[in-house]
Amino acid sequence: MKNILYFMKGSGKMVAVIVLLLLLQAYCDLSLPAYTSDILNIGLQQSGIEDGAPETVREQSLHALTLLLSEEEAAEVLSGYTEADENGIRTLKPDADREQISSLLAVPESIFLVMEQTKAEDGPGAAELLTGMIESGVMTRETLLSQMEEQAGAMGDMTDTYMSQMAALFVRQEYEAQGLDLTAIQNAYLMKVGGMMLFMTLLMTISAVLIGLLASRTSAEVGLKLREQLYEKVMRFTNEEMERFSTASLITRSTNDVQQIQMVVVMFLRMVAYAPILAIFGIIRVVQTGSGMGWIIVLAVVILSVCIGILMGVAMPKFRVMQKLIDRLNQVSREILTGVMPIRAFSRETHEEERFEKASYDLYSTQLFTNRVMNFMMPVMMLVMNGVSVLIVWVGAGKVDLGTIQVGDLTAFITYSMVIVMGFLMLSMISVMLPRAGVAADRIREVLDTPIALTDPERPQDEKLYMGNGTVEFQDVSFVYPGADGPALEHISFTAEPGKTTAIIGSTGCGKTTLLNLIPRFYDVTEGCITLNGVDIRNVSQKGLREQIGYVPQKSMLFSGTVESNIKYAGDYVTGNDMRAAAKVAQAEEFILQKPNGFEAAIAQEGGNVSGGQKQRLSIARAIAKHPQIFLFDDSFSALDYKTDLALRKALAEEAGYATVIIVAQRIATILHADQILCMDDGKIVGRGTHEELMASCKTYQEIARSQLSEAELKAQEIKTGSTVEKPVQESAEKKENGQTGKRKNSKKGGKR
Repeated sequence: MKNILYFMKGSGKMVAVIVLLLLLQAYCDLSLPAYTSDILNIGLQQSGIEDGAPETVREQSLHALTLLLSEEEAAEVLSGYTEADENGIRTLKPDADREQISSLLAVPESIFLVMEQTKAEDGPGAAELLTGMIESGVMTRETLLSQMEEQAGAMGDMTDTYMSQMAALFVRQEYEAQGLDLTAIQNAYLMKVGGMMLFMTLLMTISAVLIGLLASRTSAEVGLKLREQLYEKVMRFTNEEMERFSTASLITRSTNDVQQIQMVVVMFLRMVAYAPILAIFGIIRVVQTGSGMGWIIVLAVVILSVCIGILMGVAMPKFRVMQKLIDRLNQVSREILTGVMPIRAFSRETHEEERFEKASYDLYSTQLFTNRVMNFMMPVMMLVMNGVSVLIVWVGAGKVDLGTIQVGDLTAFITYSMVIVMGFLMLSMISVMLPRAGVAADRIREVLDTPIALTDPERPQDEKLYMGNGTVEFQDVSFVYPGADGPALEHISFTAEPGKTTAIIGSTGCGKTTLLNLIPRFYDVTEGCITLNGVDIRNVSQKGLREQIGYVPQKSMLFSGTVESNIKYAGDYVTGNDMRAAAKVAQAEEFILQKPNGFEAAIAQEGGNVSGGQKQRLSIARAIAKHPQIFLFDDSFSALDYKTDLALRKALAEEAGYATVIIVAQRIATILHADQILCMDDGKIVGRGTHEELMASCKTYQEIARSQLSEAELKAQEIKTGSTVEKPVQESAEKKENGQTGKRKNSKKGGKR
């Protein structure tokens, strides 16, 4: 959960606005039960009379009421009314303290009402009777006040609520005596309260719509920022970090995990944040009702909290497992889709179906468990909610019977209780998604917090890169892969100069590709250093270094788009003339122009709609169009026929004769005319020189030559170098028996190249 909040920190202002709108919505939502209570208690039971302070009162009635008050209280009440008019009616002043006057008159009005109900039918009214008794001296003010206190004591359990009802009934009788229309008074009150309810409902609706809009916008921004951060982080990953996180896992974290967080951010801002606001203010409203049933709410909250805690504790570990199983399913699906051709070729469809079925079933069973656990929560919540309703009605009915609360108060209490329980019900609903989103947030945070093995120096010396002409020098370089038992490269030293071609050849797994990957800093050397134009490449920025390099990887990679977009991939500075010239040098112009749209022809993802040789030529054209100081070709001519290979290298020498060219190759024919050939074996340089020199001095190179060159070609090399290339008798016999002309498998051990 803390990581989800961490991802939202950039949207603080928007969240603050949403919280204010939630407070407004909660205020409106919690006001509606109070208005409902007023309609029942005041609008229906009290005929729209709100309190014991009558708007208009007869002079005689007000005088009689003040006889039951102290002199100070009587003066305060009288000051709140105007002087009597010609009809003997006094009106409540607009600035009068209505609440105080109602409080002072409540008990006298209740006593007067009792006296009115017990008087003789044809006798004088309570006001006339009381006034006559005082004026005749039968009873003094002090005696009346003493009897009033006794009457209040006799009421005993009667609460202020009951007294207010009695006072409202007195006011009603007073209005009837004045001849006022009670129906109009009642309707006016109902219209006023109903209008306020409609206004609150409208305000609540507007708030809810704005909250939904802002929450959706906030979640979209959070998702956008997370995807940007993940993309920028992964783009900075070295091969070491890429090996730590599988491609399938990174895809899941960038898509499914971000989507989970987006959904929960919306739910969090609309429901999770709203639930505690409703609960807190609902509890405050419950306390304000003074019903004495708050313990029911406390009991419900405790039960709900325990249920949610137990279910979350059971489900959370499974949600962590679920995300890993999604990674696994994505990985298996990706392997099957990308490897569909060899799967068919080896008739392994059934095996791959079983793999996919197992990965899918593992995810299915875990999701089924978590769904069952979370689905158990809903009936528990409904049981608690309905149980609370029954308990409130049972306890509240007794209180209504005793007169301690009114029916409207009971209705409001039930509504407030349901609001509080619904708040926890919303939390339980979001808790289905929250654990999974929490796991997703942890996984994204893991990627974002992963330290990068290769970083730029604080003060890069990029300006020195432009002062030279592309000389690359290895100075006693050794390299060990992270976690490997032994070094992949040992004590490598050589210099690749501009205008010359340096070729690297050797058996599979001898470290050729590893050596090439050290130049653009895909890895950092373990010992020694690599310099470009005399500057250690660790002292320049990675961007500055790679701008000087045209790299063609061992596996040609094209991007979905067009031929033009792929060749111009280096940037906008690559012109149309550069593109066409590069295609011509790479021997790709012919097949490009044969396509209906030429350079605008579509290229599928990973170059799925072109052949292997065409992919290699387009990759080479992409590097040439960049006009770099250094060309790195990692076995980039293997899919080309000998004629195309020769033509391409010849055109490259003419077009990029200024550049430093380093070629990793498997075929000797590709590197015959290289200025310098490095023959590698087991991570070491075992031979160095031209083709002729190595044919004369390097046994490893001779073995490679015997595996690739024909008898006539080997004889020609012997004559040219003046040396004899020995061939084992057994090997010659095998070739003769199999009708081969010089190709054999290299038996060197495999490994990282």
